[in-house]
Amino acid sequence: MLDLNPGLMLFVLVIFFSLLYLLNQILYQPLLKFMDDRESSISNRLKSARELEGSSSELNAKADDILAKARAESNAIRESAVKEAKASAESRLAEKSKELEAKYQEFLSGLSREKRELEESLKAQLPLLKQSLNAKIDNL
Repeated sequence: MLDLNPGLMLFVLVIFFSLLYLLNQILYQPLLKFMDDRESSISNRLKSARELEGSSSELNAKADDILAKARAESNAIRESAVKEAKASAESRLAEKSKELEAKYQEFLSGLSREKRELEESLKAQLPLLKQSLNAKIDNL
């Protein structure tokens, strides 16, 4: 019934190994190569992503430092501008105050001069006033 045919067994064995060799050459090796390439590509991309993440955090830190310096510089500029404005306002105020003080002193000196002139005028007219008062009293 079933006989073992050694020639057929050898033929099947040769076909099996030849198919195994062909599958290995045509299918398995390219598939394994593709998988290895893909794995190395993924690992390279992960590595570059980590490097970019590190460099982006460094860049963020540098940007924060630059912004902090810019804020400090703008605050310093603003403070110096405020100080200059205050100094300018104070100097103008002092100048106007001196000017007003000079005008006030001039007014006071003019007033005292007019007072003296009025007193001198009244003293000069005093004898005339006495005569007119005496004349009016005599008329009464």
